[in-house]
Amino acid sequence: MASQDDLKKERDEAVKRADTLQEEKKQLEDKVSQLQRLLNSQTLNLEIPSAQEAERTKYSGRIPVKFLLRAGAEDYIDKTITVAGWVKSLRLQGGGRFAFIELNDGSAFGNLQIIVGADCDGFASIEKGVGTGASVLAKGLVVKSPGSKQLVELQARQVEVLGPCDLAKYPLAKGKLEMEFLRSVAHLRPRTNTIGAVARVRNALSFATHKFYNDRGFYYVHTPLITASDCEGAGEMFAITTLLNGIKGLKDVPRIAETDKPDYSKDFFGRPTYLTVSGQLNGEIYACALSKIYTFGPTFRAENSHTTRHLAEFWMIEPEIAFADLKDNMDIAEAYLKYTIQYLLDNCPEEMEFFNKWVEKGLIDRLKNVLAAPFQRITYTEAIDLLLASKQTFNTPVKWGLDLQSEHERYITEQIFKKPTIITDYPKEFKSFYMRLNEDGKTVAAMDVLVPKIGEIIGGSQREERLDVLEKRLEESHLDKANYSWYLDLRRFGSVPHSGFGLGFERLVLFATGVENIRDAIPFPRYPGHADF
Repeated sequence: MASQDDLKKERDEAVKRADTLQEEKKQLEDKVSQLQRLLNSQTLNLEIPSAQEAERTKYSGRIPVKFLLRAGAEDYIDKTITVAGWVKSLRLQGGGRFAFIELNDGSAFGNLQIIVGADCDGFASIEKGVGTGASVLAKGLVVKSPGSKQLVELQARQVEVLGPCDLAKYPLAKGKLEMEFLRSVAHLRPRTNTIGAVARVRNALSFATHKFYNDRGFYYVHTPLITASDCEGAGEMFAITTLLNGIKGLKDVPRIAETDKPDYSKDFFGRPTYLTVSGQLNGEIYACALSKIYTFGPTFRAENSHTTRHLAEFWMIEPEIAFADLKDNMDIAEAYLKYTIQYLLDNCPEEMEFFNKWVEKGLIDRLKNVLAAPFQRITYTEAIDLLLASKQTFNTPVKWGLDLQSEHERYITEQIFKKPTIITDYPKEFKSFYMRLNEDGKTVAAMDVLVPKIGEIIGGSQREERLDVLEKRLEESHLDKANYSWYLDLRRFGSVPHSGFGLGFERLVLFATGVENIRDAIPFPRYPGHADF
């Protein structure tokens, strides 16, 4: 008679075989469905033969250019398709008997070549001088390209000019354009090679961010843009008020008689409110209930800065993890950065080659260096000692107790370690009130992730979970505890150790593309004196 262990083993093997057979059955059913769809499409003489390709043309009936430039483009040869986009260039050849159009629809870095013969329906509209910037729709036959630059090209049978473009007035008609000029035409600059590539990279990094956290069990939480709390304690916030609505002059603003200050009890929210500088504090609420969350949204800072590294409106990615200490925080930050960089190299090869060639030579090698080895990890005190020992002259002096500047951070990553570096345990004097106080009473369990070219790209900490210590830190920061009563409640009712960090998304875009100015890493930059578009 078989033993109980033998019976259990036999049962488990049977279950495993059943699961395998069920999976094989599902795969076969999917294959049958796919073949049947293909047979149906051929019977009906449809132009697009598969369900996958049908999805590509959904909502517009056209094939995105990117599918005609990548591996698999040969599948379209001898098929009639429709494409649409904007003319990058147009050349009349053969004494005006045919034309070459370079078409881009924004779906890829490269352009599709379209050959338009004199017998093509709509050729007259092309012949009249439609050029760069015009939008066209073309229908024709996909053929193998005789050139080496692309796999296929389109022999047009019908061309329709959807929107003409006056070359004499078109701001992008010229050759190389300065980035500063392009910011003045932000409504058109996505059509340029550089900004179009930045937009696709930004999209890829956004998708990679959501995928990274979703695959690891994090919940995406939407935190408010309007707040009564200053997360950073720096006071550089945009105030929100309706007290100025409909008044004739400042004398009409409701005021408190004793102080002559605005009476915010008459304001929309009944108290002073601001645009948020961070979703962190709200994120902690949900981390202390769902265990692992992340936010990804716009934040604002009223800092009158005109540097290439600052924006008034920017996006932040802020994970918060319950039951996690500073080491856990460093591990997830390093894993996240490596994941997004690898995803970008895998999914945006044309864009990355463009940036590597035209924006920053050696960019791809710099990014691969991020993936090559574990990040260096040192304390703030060790960083100060290394900088002092280097005998390097800096614009800002190096001294224990002073915050590190970008020049210090870059020297550490580019000259000392030559790779990303995480610095921990900073003096409490220049760090935020919510960071956990270390046992020495002088430093906090903070971390900054530094990368070459940028300096700090991530800032985070283990959060202060002890109620009495947090209350004291609020007092030291001269913040009103009444405004943080709900935040203190998290420590009163089931407090747990927890950690988190913030990554400025535009800085990640800068790091990944080699673009120099952060105003070119966001579609519509907001900075002092500029809120156009």
